[in-house]
Amino acid sequence: MTVFVSSSLFLSFFRLKLTMEWLMVAFVALLLAGQVSSEEIPYEHLMSQIQACPKECHCTPSFPNAVYCDNKGLKRIPVIPPYTWYLYLQNNLIDVLSANALHNATQLRWINLNHNKITSEGLEADALKGMSNLVHLYMEDNLLSSIPSPLPAKLEQLRLSRNRISKIPPGVFSGMDHLTLLDLQSNKLQDDAVTEVSLKGLSNLIQINLAKNQLNTMPLGLPPTTTQIFLDNNNIEKIPAEYFKGLPKLVSLRLNRNKLANGGIPKNVFNLSSILDLQLSHNQLTEIPVISSGLEHLHLDHNKIKSVNSSDICPPGALDDYLDDKGPRLRYLRLDGNEIKPPIPRELMMCFRLLRAIVI
Repeated sequence: MTVFVSSSLFLSFFRLKLTMEWLMVAFVALLLAGQVSSEEIPYEHLMSQIQACPKECHCTPSFPNAVYCDNKGLKRIPVIPPYTWYLYLQNNLIDVLSANALHNATQLRWINLNHNKITSEGLEADALKGMSNLVHLYMEDNLLSSIPSPLPAKLEQLRLSRNRISKIPPGVFSGMDHLTLLDLQSNKLQDDAVTEVSLKGLSNLIQINLAKNQLNTMPLGLPPTTTQIFLDNNNIEKIPAEYFKGLPKLVSLRLNRNKLANGGIPKNVFNLSSILDLQLSHNQLTEIPVISSGLEHLHLDHNKIKSVNSSDICPPGALDDYLDDKGPRLRYLRLDGNEIKPPIPRELMMCFRLLRAIVI
């Protein structure tokens, strides 16, 4: 593998990436803290909240709306104080979420139930119905076979990765106008489960993660608001020619580790003005697909590509467009794990003048 970039530049790139990730985490933490501190909590409510903290859990006066019950070996959810906004129940042995379990905590905004043993049978029908203020629901690493229903109407993020989900009940997302993130990676979803009917109601969805499922075709019914689609580690062999026509805001598409070959990719299917990040690693491609001039990150490593023909990959008129600052925006290109040998054609570097790293 040959990397055509200076080590200092790569270090700067990854440092910047890590810095941005940590800044995002810090921003979310500050935002949540700001929401709590900005809310005027009457003294009597504060005292009752602290005094009602379950003996199995931990509560702190500096963050009175949060109750920490994680890593306690719990098999049942204790009685939660009424003014709880953030409830942490991850890493326990909870296998049942009854309708009465959280009836007292009607102000919940955020609940983390990751790494428990909750099954769809153990999730009672109205267990989540009363959480009218809930915006984040984490139920990753449980034993669910279906998406919980009904869901709270104000929910913004639903994270259900690493369960056993094989079906999406029709109408489960009806009225879910606030849901922007749906994470269903590492489940057992097949093509007949992800349809226009099952996804109906996700009118403001931004990110969907269907990686590590059992899909053979591109999922149907994604709303036009979708900007990020993760489909890694499926069995997808082809993409319909008009598939992205209804997704005008698509920015990032990940199709790593599928079964895509040249015959399954129509010539201009990825020539989209909106897309910035395209990942097709670990497939069966022998040629570089046509890309748009606005694409910034292209991952084609571990395919069967034998050569790089600048006339094929360079968008038409690219060299002329540099005169009016509209040239190709590609900055990062991965081609390692193919059958390509250096040097890189000079014409390729002339076309993509903003390239900062090429990995071969």
